[in-house]
Amino acid sequence: MNLAGRAPGRDDPEPVVPSFSSAAADERVGDADHGSPVAALESDAVGFILAGGESIRMGRDKAQLAFRGRPLIEHALDLLAQAGLPAAIAGAPPSAPRSLETFAPVVEDASPGLGPLSGICAALAATGARYAVFLPIDLPLLPPSLLVFLLRYARITGAAVAIASVSGFAQTFPAVIDRTALSALQSELNAGRHGCFAAFQAASRALDQPLCSVAVELLAQCGQAWDLQGRPPVHWFLNLNTPADLARAEALERQLEAVPQLHRIVQKPSLRG
Repeated sequence: MNLAGRAPGRDDPEPVVPSFSSAAADERVGDADHGSPVAALESDAVGFILAGGESIRMGRDKAQLAFRGRPLIEHALDLLAQAGLPAAIAGAPPSAPRSLETFAPVVEDASPGLGPLSGICAALAATGARYAVFLPIDLPLLPPSLLVFLLRYARITGAAVAIASVSGFAQTFPAVIDRTALSALQSELNAGRHGCFAAFQAASRALDQPLCSVAVELLAQCGQAWDLQGRPPVHWFLNLNTPADLARAEALERQLEAVPQLHRIVQKPSLRG
């Protein structure tokens, strides 16, 4: 989980308490029985999977790493598809395995080794969509409903960047980024400041647009984000950075499978205003 070093600080985004009118409630995402998000998003958004990391701590390429019998890249692509987003892979260095292209289009990182911010800039430069949803390769437990909410919230608020927080800690990813932030993000990268969160803050200041952070616990409580398997929000952000992380995630999934679906707590949206 991306909790280290992200305690609330003076320059952190203000937490957001979601509030919706009855009309907005009618637009909550879900199929007839709220089983899964539907592809109801406009064509002004696209999803990118950040797959340019060196996977040093894992010891092998994470994109092809098997989790629950399938490579992580497939989990990430499914997540974007369920959120109604066309998907591509971003941040891949020229030396990346060509097999990635069998999964989705690849946007190469012209400056590999500079971290995910370089991949973000390459992706924003390659798309004509207004909004880009960035998802790291190693967060397979995120629910698609969270991506849908963040995207719609970015549209409503005019945020330069919309992210989530859990347990009071802002999470750098997933992130919804307005393409107009590209110039400011590229300036940060060119200046040698490669940290994504600091770059998000700088872009928000440059555009005079908010950097919105939404508490997932509140979203779950009011039915704006939910996990159909009943995973608690704190588990949504479990990063698979090391073999120990992978083993923990596998163990959590086995424990969840041992609980009958009837006994799992799943917050789903209500159609009542």
